[in-house]
Amino acid sequence: MNKDYEMVVGLEVHAELNTESKIYCSCKNAFGLEVNTQVCPICMGMPGTLPTLNEKVVDYAIKMGHALNCTINSVCKQDRKNYFYPDLPKAYQISQAEVPLCQNGHLDIMIDGEIRTIGVTRIHIEEDAGKLLHDEAFAGSLVDLNRCGVPLIEIVSEPDIRSSAEAKAYLDTIKSILQYIDISDCKMQEGSIRCDVNVSVHKKDEPFGTRCEMKNVNSFSAAVRGIEYEYSRQVALIEAGGTVVQETRRWDDVKGESITMRSKEDAQDYRYFPEPDLLTIVVDEEKIKAIKESLPELPNIKVMRYVKELGLTQIDATLITEALDKSKLFDDTVKLGKGSPKGIAKWILSDISKYINETGKDINSTPLTAKRLGEMVEIIEKGTISNAAGKTVFETILSDDKDPSVIIEEKSLAQNSDNDFLENIAKEVISNNEKSVTDYKNGKTNALGFLVGQCMKASKGKANPGMMKEIVEKYLAE
Repeated sequence: MNKDYEMVVGLEVHAELNTESKIYCSCKNAFGLEVNTQVCPICMGMPGTLPTLNEKVVDYAIKMGHALNCTINSVCKQDRKNYFYPDLPKAYQISQAEVPLCQNGHLDIMIDGEIRTIGVTRIHIEEDAGKLLHDEAFAGSLVDLNRCGVPLIEIVSEPDIRSSAEAKAYLDTIKSILQYIDISDCKMQEGSIRCDVNVSVHKKDEPFGTRCEMKNVNSFSAAVRGIEYEYSRQVALIEAGGTVVQETRRWDDVKGESITMRSKEDAQDYRYFPEPDLLTIVVDEEKIKAIKESLPELPNIKVMRYVKELGLTQIDATLITEALDKSKLFDDTVKLGKGSPKGIAKWILSDISKYINETGKDINSTPLTAKRLGEMVEIIEKGTISNAAGKTVFETILSDDKDPSVIIEEKSLAQNSDNDFLENIAKEVISNNEKSVTDYKNGKTNALGFLVGQCMKASKGKANPGMMKEIVEKYLAE
């Protein structure tokens, strides 16, 4: 980053909605099926066909509007966006221009523990275009129209983002919200969430510079690289006496550079006009309210709550909120008041996550309940059992479907915290290991670990390791 120039970023996120059918016809909305099999005269753009709006698309868009604190326009319309491209057989896309379904919102994100608010200009509904297929097996390009008419929402941010890290946090938060409210699967490798990136630079205290748009950004990490490249390119151009021109550029992630595609279109280039074949969208205020009330606690709100109220690190809070089953288990366990939030989080992010990844099981389908997890963490934190014994308890809960207290009793896992018992062991070990005692007094601190290990061995693993270490240190000091 050149300290003389400020970066200004705006993002346009396109998310495919996971409705059963397409936006204006009854064709199946599914990825990966044989090319040109999920099509009909409507989504193929045949003359004389009439579209019918899928009501679920409107509901889903309103859900996202509420999640991003938008004003919901109960009355709005759809418009034709005219442009020619081989994968758009109608030569126009049905979208929304002047009056989107949702507008004037904002999203709070967390960066290094600090909250940043990014404005959201609008969320509108539109149909997706088809897909061009390129392969060495044939010359030219072929067109697959299965994606034509797949429902999209486009989320347009204000130019409030000032770094690639903020852009990444914004995109990650948008993705997690879409998944939380269950309106998009957000599979980037399938193109179900995509983003266009707008970047400009300007000297501080001067007006914003000319923006360039980047397309073909296929991952959020690619968006970060593209933003940083475009910032450096524009700064270098200005410093060399050149001028940034408004244009659309294609990001090549392999080469790590953006390439000019075309001069950037303005709204008038698309010749927007009201869609004559569709009625005005009118949504009842009661329905808008009901959709808002149906929303769960959103992941960005969870992260902030976990950090501010429960003392988790931002990294741990984010990792827990990434999966609904993990965050539910965490919340349910914390509510019981057994075990510390940090201790519960540690188990969820380590052994529980490892188990889920290795077995592919849903944690909700296992015998590990919030009650059992809370009880196990509480017992470990009280020193009744060691962390190592805790792993045994965890594994036995999953295999034998028993409560922690029963497992501890059956397997005799409880630690011995009796001071006299521990002191007698320490005295015996120290008297039998004079060389290690001498090494410790000569500055070889690893001798302490050896002596404590010998004490644990002598106790057959029953000694409280924390207390054992303190007692050994006390005798060594004497």
